[in-house]
Amino acid sequence: MCGVFGIHAPGRDVARLAYFALYALQHRGQESAGIAVSDGRRVLTVRDMGLVAQVFDEGKLQALPGRAAIGHARYSTTGSAHWMNSQPIVAHRPGRTVALGHNGNLTNTNELRAELQEQGVRLGSTSDTEVICALIAHHPGTLAEGAVHAMERIRGAFSAVVLSEDTLLAFRDPDGIRPLVLGDLDGSPVVASETPALDIIGASVVRELKPGELLICDSQGSRVEQAVAPRRRETMCVFEHIYFARPDAQMDGQTLHAERERMGERLALEAPADADVVIAVPDSGTPAAQGYARASGLPFRDGLIKNRYVGRTFIQPDQALREHGVRLKFNPLPHAIAGKRLVVVDDSIVRGSTTRKIVEMLRDAGALEVHLRVSAPPIVSPCFYGIDMAKHDELIAAGRSIEEIRALLGADSLAYLSLDGLQLAIERPAERFCRACLTGSYPVPVPEEAGSKLRFEREPARA
Repeated sequence: MCGVFGIHAPGRDVARLAYFALYALQHRGQESAGIAVSDGRRVLTVRDMGLVAQVFDEGKLQALPGRAAIGHARYSTTGSAHWMNSQPIVAHRPGRTVALGHNGNLTNTNELRAELQEQGVRLGSTSDTEVICALIAHHPGTLAEGAVHAMERIRGAFSAVVLSEDTLLAFRDPDGIRPLVLGDLDGSPVVASETPALDIIGASVVRELKPGELLICDSQGSRVEQAVAPRRRETMCVFEHIYFARPDAQMDGQTLHAERERMGERLALEAPADADVVIAVPDSGTPAAQGYARASGLPFRDGLIKNRYVGRTFIQPDQALREHGVRLKFNPLPHAIAGKRLVVVDDSIVRGSTTRKIVEMLRDAGALEVHLRVSAPPIVSPCFYGIDMAKHDELIAAGRSIEEIRALLGADSLAYLSLDGLQLAIERPAERFCRACLTGSYPVPVPEEAGSKLRFEREPARA
């Protein structure tokens, strides 16, 4: 998913502002972090593996003076969790350095990589982000013209921030799959993946960038242009509303916490349970559990305690780490659940490994019954636009009935929110969203070879 941030604010400590903004976006990527700054003459970049607080300290921030900055927190969907794939990616050409951070996933990376390599462009990473950066850096025109050229060539999902010696850019894909919001900090433009990154630095929300729009900040000031015509109506990723974005984030003027509570309320109406208490799988399942409890009349209780120092198990880079992380992440409260019939509310089930272990833990802690309720429809298809849902056969709901899934998870009952119920909770029509993971209908064509995120790892080096 990745978190991106950009700011053009001469006279301010832009590196420090980027650092705090990335803290607010840490949930979007935990593998690596980076900041690039420009002082008008040169571009300096610091990036490394780890969380934002592990990558940066006071000395590194003080060594990044500038008037514009971009930042990135990475979650890998193309290319492994390796330093070479950390961002911002940097490309050089005579007279220009370009740094770029990207949230999303391209669907025509194979074609573009081959084309660039045939032109003699050397690619040093295995991520699709470097393709975008190379297209911009090696374009003969201005940085903005290079960005428009790249936007016209690439396909898939992309919200990006770009920095050169004298210009800051930000753009969003013509389908609007990935979010990008424009803010204002005392007259200086700011962009971020989510509004909490603006809140933390004291910036106000202006609006969301529209599909195909390009923000340009240079010596002439700042302006937003419709660089590429929208390919169709906006198709924002519905998973942003269900899980990925922070609950305090605002999208289309609505706070996601309220939407997620409504998902829980709809779920209680669609799938009531004969139980004693409602508990959440924290933290992402908490708003929906509160909504379920309110609509059902059942009491809401804390039944699982989350270790705040363990990241999201879903976005760990491999399955072994995911399964090991479940026990580190959650611990049941026996006095709250022993002898009780539980409704356990979670926002989604992807592979099922986390949920299965949670059911086991609750039974070991004395739960009489475990009734799983999921505040999203079943995830039946992989995502090719920036969520590492892996292969089709790794999705527990792909090709299985609800009863078969229930048996695999070991629950007494299982129910998902319906597609109609989801849209009623979001209060916007289905046509405005990409729901490919829930329906198998992809708004942007996906070639068969786009499925493996590690497909360029063993590619022979070419000059």
